Amino acid sequence: MIRLEDIHKTYVVDKVGNHVLRGVSLAVAEGEFVALMGASGSGKSTLLNIIGALDQDYTGRAQIAGQEVKGLSDRALSRFRNRTVAYIFQQFHLLPHLSVLENVVMPSWFARSGEAGDDKALAAKATAVLDKVGLRHKVRARPGHLSGGEKQRVAIARALFNQPKLLLCDEPTGALDSDTTLKVFELIERLNAEEGLTVLVVTHERDIAERCRRIVRIVDGAVVPDPGPMTATATAGAGDA
Repeated sequence: MIRLEDIHKTYVVDKVGNHVLRGVSLAVAEGEFVALMGASGSGKSTLLNIIGALDQDYTGRAQIAGQEVKGLSDRALSRFRNRTVAYIFQQFHLLPHLSVLENVVMPSWFARSGEAGDDKALAAKATAVLDKVGLRHKVRARPGHLSGGEKQRVAIARALFNQPKLLLCDEPTGALDSDTTLKVFELIERLNAEEGLTVLVVTHERDIAERCRRIVRIVDGAVVPDPGPMTATATAGAGDA
């Protein structure tokens, strides 16, 4: 599903280069559930953007779902993003003037590229997806009347609408309390198991990462072996002393 080879990424600010990713190579199989862990500024979100074809300014090779994404035309990139990859962010990015159902259907407006479509069929599909996330009864509600957990579930439903192969989650529970975090993450786990989605989760929370099948740790822009909870705890304790 994902094959990265020797990925380097440098940001230049005021003629000063910041080498954010340093030779990252990574393989993720179809259907895997992988956590990307690292401190703020370690490069994990940048790596997620490259995997999601949002960032083309890097060196190295990135093959996603059998597609070399670098060098694709704008039209091909748009098609790839709409039909292969879906994002969930810490912030929900729901449009407040649209209903829950309309927010979920929104990706189809881009994927159709102006082609005619059956609005009733789209509404039925959106309702079915909302049913999967437990929000069928909220189809007419506006985002302003939803809790944080409900908003994130709408965002998940929107991400699922075009039936992507890859779900990229950038701190998806960062704006939620602990109880809601657990419920939302359990939903993502269920979608991975039942839908066969490949899932990558960027997180700095060890307890969230340990629910994933594999942890990829990024330190200073490079992939390093994950120390595991015992080693991590011991290292933190030594530092506090």
